[in-house]
Amino acid sequence: MDGRVTAVSRNGTYSFSKPNRETVTLLAGLGVEGDVHAGETIRHQFRMTYEPGLPNLRQVHLMHEELFDELALKGFTVSAGQLGENITTRGVDLLGLPTGTLLHLGAQAVVEVTGLRNPCAKINDFRQGLLGEVFGLDPVSGNFTFKSGIMAVVRHSGPVRPFDAIGVELPPLPHRPLERV
Repeated sequence: MDGRVTAVSRNGTYSFSKPNRETVTLLAGLGVEGDVHAGETIRHQFRMTYEPGLPNLRQVHLMHEELFDELALKGFTVSAGQLGENITTRGVDLLGLPTGTLLHLGAQAVVEVTGLRNPCAKINDFRQGLLGEVFGLDPVSGNFTFKSGIMAVVRHSGPVRPFDAIGVELPPLPHRPLERV
């Protein structure tokens, strides 16, 4: 896969969208430096109320820019950071990666893919009807589909910038498909 970072975003306060930055720094075991979701334990507002001591498997949110292209065809204008992701990518099939994949971002940073982002109803507050485009029931398989990106934990610290290359290192076989985290 010939992937690259197209945008990086972080926000120090809880809000749905995250402003784009020139660079973000990933911190091993924590997440994006200065981001409200960084930490060793869960930082998602809703989940902190009932699972505060569990490990934070959602330190970094990655989203494929190709989703924005798909949504534009359906009349939704969405750009990097607006759906709360930290790293926007192009050229990597994020949703097709197995659990445990290592993504090398730029020269130093490495994240390990932990699972799929579980989209919440706040997506409809951002754009009415958008939730149905990023989450739904596949009529053929009967399985739920999740298109709103993947989550990861930081394994190696380092800066990440737009235009950085993305290297994909698959885990050993057998591969485990992504599940919601």
